[in-house]
Amino acid sequence: MNDSSIPRFVTGSTLRHVLVMTLTASIGLMSVFFVDVLNLLYISMLGQQELAAAIGYSGTLMFFLTSVAIGLTIATSAQVSRALGQGDQDRAAQLSGAGLILMFVTMIMLSAILFIFARPLTGMLGARGATLDIAVRFMHMVVPLFIFVFNLGIDGAAIVTVISRIVLFGIGLYGVVSVHKLLRIPSRAVLLDTAKPYFAIGIPAVMTQLATPAGNAWVTAEIAKFGDEAVAGWAIIGRITPVAFGAIFALSGAIGPIIGQNFGARKFDRIQSTMIDSFKVVIVYVLLVWLALALLRNPLSDLFGATGQTRELISFFCLFVAGTFLFNGLLFVANAAFNNLGFPLYSTIANWGRATLGVIPFVSLGALWYGPEGALAGSGLGTVIFGLAATFVCLRVIKTIELRNPPNDDIQLPPAAHSPFSTGKAATLG
Repeated sequence: MNDSSIPRFVTGSTLRHVLVMTLTASIGLMSVFFVDVLNLLYISMLGQQELAAAIGYSGTLMFFLTSVAIGLTIATSAQVSRALGQGDQDRAAQLSGAGLILMFVTMIMLSAILFIFARPLTGMLGARGATLDIAVRFMHMVVPLFIFVFNLGIDGAAIVTVISRIVLFGIGLYGVVSVHKLLRIPSRAVLLDTAKPYFAIGIPAVMTQLATPAGNAWVTAEIAKFGDEAVAGWAIIGRITPVAFGAIFALSGAIGPIIGQNFGARKFDRIQSTMIDSFKVVIVYVLLVWLALALLRNPLSDLFGATGQTRELISFFCLFVAGTFLFNGLLFVANAAFNNLGFPLYSTIANWGRATLGVIPFVSLGALWYGPEGALAGSGLGTVIFGLAATFVCLRVIKTIELRNPPNDDIQLPPAAHSPFSTGKAATLG
């Protein structure tokens, strides 16, 4: 095998690969998140709290669609990176094409469902009156792109949001097709062949991703009890968070190909090294951003024209709750490993554990005892336990796979129903 055919991530510094992949992935993500911030900033300048609150409600629901897309992307990345790790470039390209087709069909169907049920779903979150009408209108324009064909009306925020998504898609498609040559239209046989393993990874990955917006929906519903000012503060926090911690979101997706290629190449020591390096990056980055948010809490509030309860929530988040994102970051990275190593159910359990046991009691009691600040604090505190637990289990899983796969054996994984801590006979990965 010549050097040009060796997968990029199976040699060289794992820390360098983690940093480079995270940096490049951050650029695309941050551009989308920044557009969302600018939208909300413009709306906040209008001085109407119900507009900002409406963006908060609509953003909570559209987060579900984004999470499904992320989950399906994980499935595609896992399959493509393994094929690359095994040196099969042609199969990797066909798997990429099949994944794109399957994702497109799935997202069209889900977008149509959200379009139809936007009003009752938004009402369930606590939106009422004019705020409900505005939130539904915003979602109707952003979710099904064909609405522009029929001239049903638009506003600036929706237009900018849609355009930013289209531009991002175009850039990504160019990279896959022209730069990396990793997209081929799959044959019907390959597409059908890919569907089962794709959804075997994709469905648990989607379920994992849906836990976060589900938890956010609960927080939104609790904060909605305190009025539009509180929801407006929550909406601003919801836009600040992705921008501030965009690199962590990017990291959790960026390390998938690194893990997948080394898994395909059976370099288990490099998988463990990648995880340790990722955890270090999370810790350093979150601490620096937390400090920056704490120092800039007042200028941020001024930027959005926040007053009263809206301003108090933003300041409380920047001073205290932002620090708990460290454990969210650890959880995200561990989930990336689970999904790419053939343990998607583990990430599902971890995320839904956090979104239920780590959110519902903490947020509800916090809101009851301390108001909207208590709800925010509860959403952060519940993450600590699950972030640490997922990190521990992740490292054990990697060690278990390495011990069960001597250099000359076929790759094996523990049976899905068994714990990675067991010593029973492993099942062969298909």
